[in-house]
Amino acid sequence: MTARDRLIVGLDLPTIGEAETIVKALGDDVLFYKIGYQLAFAGGLEFARDLAADGKNVFLDMKLLDIDNTVAKGVENIVRMGMSMLTLHAYPKAMRAAVEAARGSDLCLLGVTVLTSMDAQDVIEAGYQFDPQALVLRRAEQARAAGMGGIVCSAEEATAVRNIVGPDMAIVTPGIRPAGSDPGDQKRVMTPADALAAGSSHLVVARPIVKAADPRAAALAILDEMRGAL
Repeated sequence: MTARDRLIVGLDLPTIGEAETIVKALGDDVLFYKIGYQLAFAGGLEFARDLAADGKNVFLDMKLLDIDNTVAKGVENIVRMGMSMLTLHAYPKAMRAAVEAARGSDLCLLGVTVLTSMDAQDVIEAGYQFDPQALVLRRAEQARAAGMGGIVCSAEEATAVRNIVGPDMAIVTPGIRPAGSDPGDQKRVMTPADALAAGSSHLVVARPIVKAADPRAAALAILDEMRGAL
């Protein structure tokens, strides 16, 4: 894969108009976009269909978790939308239901391990008896066993996760910040070059691009850094 195949720009924006402006500004330099809750609830699902119809790859970041039948039926419709990636929380029953529902399609199912905004204290408060890395690795093993297409984790855990899931599964890492940029609410961050060196296959970058004074220049700088690391 090229750097363009690996960079996913997160359209973490409040309106479709703002998302359209970013997509237009980035043009052919960016092939892959992520749509999460914020934009999804502002018309982003139709926008996701439009992006896919225009030849873009779309990562629908919905972090599904529900009873098996509900997850399966949701995944079936997301397959019909032409999405490239979809996230689920990495709970074994939900993952198995999703894998069966997506069987035969090109949809890459990603298991979300531990959110990159969480640190050890956050994991304890959520009721888990693991530190973040131990929980990430346990869920990576479960995702591999379920037949998932990949994992979402911090780049800090990418090397250990790659050792578990092998060379073929995707490792998608948010919390990517160019050197010197503001980490915001992310607690486990890494630069683009370091993330690729650690074993990440795809990098999700949102605020450093979509909030930049010149989004295209910001994206090109990140792509250059990524090319240097490949």
